[in-house]
Amino acid sequence: MVNKITVVGAGNVGATAAQRVAEKELAKQVILVDIVEGVPQGKGLDQWQSAPIELYDSRIIGTNGYDETENSDIVIITAGIARKPGMSRDDLMNTNAGIVKTVSEQVARTSPNSIVIVVSNPLDVMCYVAKKATGFPRERVLGMAGVLDTARYRAFLAEALDCSVRDIQAMVLGGHGDTMVPLISYTSVSGIPITQLMERSVLDKIVDRTRNGGAEIVAFLKTGSAYYAPSAGAVQMTEAIVNDQKRILPCAAWLEGEYGMNGLFLGVPCKLGRKGLEKIIEVELTPAERVALGKSADAVREPMAKLS
Repeated sequence: MVNKITVVGAGNVGATAAQRVAEKELAKQVILVDIVEGVPQGKGLDQWQSAPIELYDSRIIGTNGYDETENSDIVIITAGIARKPGMSRDDLMNTNAGIVKTVSEQVARTSPNSIVIVVSNPLDVMCYVAKKATGFPRERVLGMAGVLDTARYRAFLAEALDCSVRDIQAMVLGGHGDTMVPLISYTSVSGIPITQLMERSVLDKIVDRTRNGGAEIVAFLKTGSAYYAPSAGAVQMTEAIVNDQKRILPCAAWLEGEYGMNGLFLGVPCKLGRKGLEKIIEVELTPAERVALGKSADAVREPMAKLS
């Protein structure tokens, strides 16, 4: 347990993440921040009142400012708007970049030694904005995407094979979008290669479904997007850091030569511990996987270049 964890953004993702952090008792205080007056206070109070039932002592506090967040150990950034009718992807990116920049500057001011986990979309670009705005080293700015994409991949595989999700070992790398790269060569069920258990045509359909996992949920919800699994992914990363678990998880990390790439955030295998990113693991990729990862990197660089 650490002293304080802040979640910025009291929407569905942020509020659910705050609740999960509290229920796991990862911090003495969980601070929920949002610009909408009353929303973080109301949700925080409601969550705190569930503590006697769920049996946790983490104190949840809602606020519209950053003074209460001072000296946070970890900050989870979920702030941003959803894409609206008539809004281009570039408009969305620049709007959210402005929000994440402002948030990140406040984080750097009030919690200069914190570790930042970005959840806001477009994920890889928002990680870049957060790193620039905070000035933090790459060890302390990470993005939650690969954990979510991998969870979706594992869930679909378990469903198709009618087996436990616990026995699916898999990893999805690359940018958070339709260019993500599920590593078939490293996918197994209790050590058995997935290609021995499933026809390649079925596996390819699952890979495509994974790439469109978020869009599938949006199509069902009509006026919203996923938040249970994204919040779980952010909290899994948080737990690995708080408890110094040395977990190897796919996260968006700033590359400095790994996989032959520089100057961008991309989903890669990361060892997470108390100091944040402890190591990027470089695994051998098949020629097809390496090409796909390069295309995914190009898809991240393109919007980065359009940032206003």
